[in-house]
Amino acid sequence: MKNLFDLTERVAIVTGASSGLGVDFARALANQGANIALVARCEEK
Repeated sequence: MKNLFDLTERVAIVTGASSGLGVDFARALANQGANIALVARCEEK
C-alpha cells in the first residue's frame, strides 16, 4: 500500500517560513521527502 504522506519528488512552497507555523510546516514537509521553497520576510531567520 502506498504511503499517503510520501512527498518524495514533490515541491512545496511555504510562505511565512521564518517562524511560527510556517517553519513547522516546512520541517514537516521536508521530513516527508518534499523539496521545499521557502518564502519569508526575514532572510536572517
